[in-house]
Amino acid sequence: MTSFTINGRRVTTAVEDDTPLLWVIRDDIGLTGTKFGCGIGMCGACTVHVGGRATRSCITPVAAVEGAEVTTIEGLDPASNHPLQQAWRELQVPQCGYCQSGQIMQAAAMLKDFPAPSDAEIDAVMTGNLCRCMTYVRIRAAIKQAVGKSAVSETNAAVEPKA
Repeated sequence: MTSFTINGRRVTTAVEDDTPLLWVIRDDIGLTGTKFGCGIGMCGACTVHVGGRATRSCITPVAAVEGAEVTTIEGLDPASNHPLQQAWRELQVPQCGYCQSGQIMQAAAMLKDFPAPSDAEIDAVMTGNLCRCMTYVRIRAAIKQAVGKSAVSETNAAVEPKA
């Protein structure tokens, strides 16, 4: 039995300890936004956050997340209005869309470390997330747009009058 928190909800699963976290997320918990791509941690389609860090769920054994906080694309923002998700829609980033949940999750983790990333930082961090449709230019533009929106939101919150 392995217990962890996923998207704010405590879960316990009775699978073999070496079962990939991806299959627990998709098959046992029923959250299908996280995708299977390569199965060897190289493409990034399965990226989720474990303890706030981008993690390839296809190669992470479920036993490794015992007691951890796991966030999937569904938990990034329950209304799908995270600044990255908004930018992805506004700039029409996806073509086929298959890799995009992993792309967004990698970008969200990156923005914790680099709140205003340069093109070189975006390229360096995002290089491990593959997109067969080659939407890399739009991905970078969406990340930059999300950074701008986040900065505006934080500024507005700072000057918001108290009730």
